[in-house]
Amino acid sequence: MRLEYFQMIDRIETLDLGEGRIVCRAVVPERSTIFEGHFPGQPLLPGVLMVETMAQSAGYLVLAKNGFSRMPLLAKIEQAKLRNFVEPRSALTVECELLHEGSGFAVTKGQIRHDGQRVADAEIRFRTMPFPSDDLRALLIETARGVGMDADALPVEAAVGA
Repeated sequence: MRLEYFQMIDRIETLDLGEGRIVCRAVVPERSTIFEGHFPGQPLLPGVLMVETMAQSAGYLVLAKNGFSRMPLLAKIEQAKLRNFVEPRSALTVECELLHEGSGFAVTKGQIRHDGQRVADAEIRFRTMPFPSDDLRALLIETARGVGMDADALPVEAAVGA
């Protein structure tokens, strides 16, 4: 995780496009300026960043599922539950599944686990839209490759350049 840059996912562990599922890994850094205010002397990962971690994992799934043809933009968070605290150095497993995609929307369900225990879950909806520029699309493809998205899930032109 690079909290200051909102880069929450360290690695895509598993991506199953047939099943519409993704499993990602995210390790909370030991130090971050975010912890200076949340909370001094008792640093905890803010709940909003747990939701963001699920949204980014689900976003990678939506991108891969639609062949990077449309960009997922966070539209709605439903039934988010923060079940436990997450401290620095925690290794998180983020699992998401695609419940629906079509008509310009995608609906996903995600959960975060630490040491086998669920610490957060939510239903996350995205509005999917054409990329505003080829440069932004290329940047997201490169970012996905950087966190380990399998070449088979990348667009053909990106997989060839790998």
